[in-house]
Amino acid sequence: MTTPSWDDSYSGSVPPPWDLGHPQPAFVRLAEQGLLTGQLLDAGCGTGEQTLLAASSGADALGADVSPLAIERARGKAAARGLKVRFEVADALRLGELGQAFDTVIDSGLFHVFDDENRVRYVASLASVLRPGGRLYLMCFSDRQPGTVGPRRVSQDELRAAFSDGWTIIAIQPGTFEVNPGFFGTTTTQAWLATISRV
Repeated sequence: MTTPSWDDSYSGSVPPPWDLGHPQPAFVRLAEQGLLTGQLLDAGCGTGEQTLLAASSGADALGADVSPLAIERARGKAAARGLKVRFEVADALRLGELGQAFDTVIDSGLFHVFDDENRVRYVASLASVLRPGGRLYLMCFSDRQPGTVGPRRVSQDELRAAFSDGWTIIAIQPGTFEVNPGFFGTTTTQAWLATISRV
């Protein structure tokens, strides 16, 4: 995972599949339930739609992404919308370098980009910043999605294995990602939404 490759995702004339210009409906529902609260980190925030949603819902929100271009665009959105929110360029595998602890962490489409080795590092990175009792809301690509186009599919068993030590999985629910048309030939793909607590 290198910075140029992720910047490249945002530098073309066509936005990447996940960059919708609005938050994922699943996270809107979480916000409506009052669950995006306290000191909140959006890991792999992209251009910041989930972070901005959390901030508009009253959270003290920080968005972190490895792409400087995505962060620049997120800061522009925050300024245009008059929202008080922070965005930082940061590696999701080294979140401890942010020097902050959080009550809530959200992940909209980051977990599934990692290979097995970096998946372990990512979970450890999350553990380094989420307070005991804090909640992680993680939405990832699902093995229910047919075909092979797009990111690696993730099974419920893989999620349970990844978060087996030091975490409690509260729920894993089927859901959908909204995506920009063209890449998958559809505007939605299958996802899992996991609610996970830090022990």
